Order: sequence, then structure tokens, then C-alpha cells
Amino acid sequence: MSLGNDVARELTKLHPELTNTLFEEIGTIVSAACLAHDMGNPPFGHSGEKAIQTFFSEGQGLRLKEQLSAKFWSDLIHFEGNANAFRLLTHRFNGRRAGGFVMTYTMLASIVKYPFESAAAVKKAKFGFFASEAATYCKIADELGIIRLSAPNEPLRFARHPLVYLVEAADDICYEVMDIEDSHKLKILSFEETEDLLLGFFDEEGKQRIKSRIEEEGVTDVHEKVVYMRACVIGLLEHKCVEAFVTNEQKLLDGTLQGCLIDNISQLEREAYRRCEAVSRKKIYNSKPVLDVELSGYTIMETLLTALVEAAAEPKRYYSTQLIQRFSSQYDINSENLETRIQAVIDYISGMTDLFALDVYQKIKGISLPIV
Repeated sequence: MSLGNDVARELTKLHPELTNTLFEEIGTIVSAACLAHDMGNPPFGHSGEKAIQTFFSEGQGLRLKEQLSAKFWSDLIHFEGNANAFRLLTHRFNGRRAGGFVMTYTMLASIVKYPFESAAAVKKAKFGFFASEAATYCKIADELGIIRLSAPNEPLRFARHPLVYLVEAADDICYEVMDIEDSHKLKILSFEETEDLLLGFFDEEGKQRIKSRIEEEGVTDVHEKVVYMRACVIGLLEHKCVEAFVTNEQKLLDGTLQGCLIDNISQLEREAYRRCEAVSRKKIYNSKPVLDVELSGYTIMETLLTALVEAAAEPKRYYSTQLIQRFSSQYDINSENLETRIQAVIDYISGMTDLFALDVYQKIKGISLPIV
């Protein structure tokens, strides 16, 4: 919320006419968007996303390609948690009210980090809304004046809503810096490595100020030292991102800003952030415990997809009818349309927690039996 509140405060200084208007609610909007933007992530995070993508692009789901429309197929092989979050918030599931969660257009636009459909996905195959929600996003874009970048006959592609940059910055700052702290707790990084990375965001005067404060407070526990340094880094990056947002106000409105806010902060902090990213990729995300969870998660997801997509494709088979009964009534698994049934499977699986996915997997495999 601080990112949005600070941006609102700085911009109202430049534009006094915005004082005492809904513009000052930016902090509330960004806070809500930050809470909601990860809702669409499937079990096991990026590993779960990859499992869904590859099940259809190179796994057993590939046989269904000719039975599905090109746009729906593109959504499946590029499955993206960001687009799924937009669907969860806006789609009218069975028995639910129209408009999904009935959020404001501004909040919804703020979570669409990649405002284009899957056919236009280029960088890392990311996109922001499924074909089933394309009309909804177009309506939001038109109402808010979001710039459309695609020609009439091209796949839909829009400029980002300005508040996306704040939601993205909050996500980038918290996850990256917290990952460094967590890796220290897990003994993946030594205290010396962690201290070097966190203090790397500050000039010599800033480093000495932080060290002196730790000494003055008599903090001797290394974990507490890391907590304090992490808090200092987050505060600094928040300030720098607010500064970058205000400085680039016109580019944000024109849809011409290149990169994220982190890319547009001053060199010292930007390079320190990139060092943290590099260490995270090398030592954290590829560490054995993380890889083991991802491998297990991938196998669980593949098993669920194999069983449930088969049930959706052949719903009259005995085993299919048994599996279909597991679905909540909000999912349209009994539709006459194959795409709708497959989408119901994706909705069901992607809405699971890690533990629930494991539980269903164990029951399907006969590893765990309920007490009778």
C-alpha cells in the first residue's frame, strides 16, 4: 500500500486538482491488486504452470489439439497464472453472480501484467487474459482508456495500465529481497554473502549508518541483523520506485515506458538488485530442495491432468463418471462442449493448494484411502 500512497502524495503535489478525489485511493487499489494477482497460480507455482503447458504441448493432451479451437489451444500450451487470476476474478462460475468478484475496473487492470492474449505472447510466453475473458478485458480497456497497440486483425495487445508498474514493483521487491533473507535462514547463503548482497544497495555512508544502528541497538543475532538490513533495502527500493514512477509519469500515461520500474531506478540500486537476482537463480531456485519440490509437483500435476482431462474427453466411461463427481458444482464439467469441460478441469486443478493437489493425487493413485 505504501507504494500507491506515496505515489498519490507525490503526484497530488504536481497536480493539486487531484487532491480530495478518488485518485488518492491508489494505495488501496494497489494493495488489493497485490493481494489478488497471485490467485491464479496453480499448485507448485511455476512448476505447475509448466506441467499444464507441456501436458498439452508434448504430453498426452496433444492428441486433443485437432478437436480444439486455435485460440483455446494457444491458451493451454501457454497456460499462465496471471491470465488465470484475471479469469478467477471476472468469470461467472456456476451459481455465482455476474461479474465474478465484482472488483473495480482499475483494480482488475492493475493485475494484468502482460496485457495481451496468448497468440501475441512473445517474452517468456507470458500473457494476461485467456480468449474466454478477452471481451471482458477489452471492455475494461475501453472504459479506462488503455491504449490498444494491436491492429484490428492482429492478436489483442494493449499498453499496460500505469498501476501495473506499482503492483509489479511491490511483487519484485518483496519476493526478491525476501528470497535472500529466506535463503539465509535455510543456510543456502552464509551471513557474509547475505550481508554483502543486502548492503550492496547502499553507498558507503548508507552501509556504515546501517551497521552503526545495529551496533547501537546491541543486536548480536545474525538473523535479526538480516531482518533489519532486509527492511532497509525494501524501504530504499520502495522510495526509488516511487521516484521512478513520478519521474516517468508521462511515459506511463503514453504507454511508452520501457521495462519495469526497477529498470528505471538509479544505477547503484538497479545493479544491486540484479546481483540478487543472479544469486537467486544460481543458488536458490536451482538448489536441491527447491528442485525436488518442483519435480514432485510436476509429477503430481501431470497425474491429475492425465486422469481428469481423460475424464473430460470421455465423460461416459465408468472411471470418468467417478472422477467427475469430485468436481464442485461451480465447474461446468458436464457441459456438452469439450472445450468447456477441459476448461473446467484446468479451473479445478489450478484452484488447488499444494496439499489438496497431493491429497487428490494420492487418492487417484490409490496411495491414500479414506477411513471407512
